[in-house]
Amino acid sequence: MSTVTRTLRNLRRVGLKCLACLEWLTNSRALIGDTKAGTLIGTDRFGNKYYENMTEELPLRTRWVDYKEHEFMPCQVEPGWHAWISYMVDAPPTADKLLQPGHRTWEIPEHRPNLTLSRAAFKTYSTTRPKYSAWAPVAAPR
Repeated sequence: MSTVTRTLRNLRRVGLKCLACLEWLTNSRALIGDTKAGTLIGTDRFGNKYYENMTEELPLRTRWVDYKEHEFMPCQVEPGWHAWISYMVDAPPTADKLLQPGHRTWEIPEHRPNLTLSRAAFKTYSTTRPKYSAWAPVAAPR
């Protein structure tokens, strides 16, 4: 939870630009009660924005993502940006050529999200007969 002093400090740091205030109010961090201010590092193909603040934040909480969609899912983060956010690499994908999408020959050209727990999730199909069957009691006529 963000304190009032931290919110005011970050608001003073960002400024009272009309567009920035509107973006801050509609931001997902504002809805969960956390306010942060940092420098914009880059934007991915889906419109997600990636920020970094190395001065005021706690260790391992200096990088974050602002999702374009309000109903966000973490699988919307591309692999290169995921490596940068989780501190696997120091340089963002905009600066590192190996992390940019489409550079590797074996890579799928479009990013496919993880569909677990959705209707499109993979479900196995078994062709073997089950070892156990459910018991259905039958009442004998009297």
